Amino acid sequence: MRLLVGLGNPGSRYAKNRHNIGFVTADAIARRYGFSPFKSRFKGALAEGLLAGEKRLLLKPQTYMNDSGESVGAVARFFKLASEEVLVFHDEIDLRPGKVRAKLGGGNAGHNGLRSIDAEIGPLYWRVRLGIGHPGLKELVYPYVLQDFSRAEIETWAGPLIDAVVEALPLLLKGAPDAFMSEVARLSPPPSEEDE
Repeated sequence: MRLLVGLGNPGSRYAKNRHNIGFVTADAIARRYGFSPFKSRFKGALAEGLLAGEKRLLLKPQTYMNDSGESVGAVARFFKLASEEVLVFHDEIDLRPGKVRAKLGGGNAGHNGLRSIDAEIGPLYWRVRLGIGHPGLKELVYPYVLQDFSRAEIETWAGPLIDAVVEALPLLLKGAPDAFMSEVARLSPPPSEEDE
């Protein structure tokens, strides 16, 4: 995996939204592993650095979520990357808060950022699904994902989840998704359902 992508919407208005957990994860990766400053390229903010012994590219598409694939596709084509060399961090409403799942390929489950990437590079890329929970009713999903995380959510599970994902990331990059998910769960156990 040479291209790591965090999904979100650009601008301060969206910075703390649940939908932007991918951007927050990308920023945390850049800080933790000493990546270069982000530069404006390929309709995105692009950084590079060494992680798990190899050079990696780190991308935050600046096209807004629904057109994320334009930026991802441009980077993948320029650097001649196969889709399997791309890893995307994104919010997942169908996972309980604090849960994480990593796998190669799959559907987009109605996530417009993933749908856009599928259209550009196909569906066979790595996804790290970061659980944010479901508001309960379909009509509440859009406003829910565009709400800011509460201070309590950041302190109890969202912040610890991101820290754990960043810390365990070398396991995933070395081809051990199960070990990665186990380590994230060990470092940051999801809250119990009663605590949510």
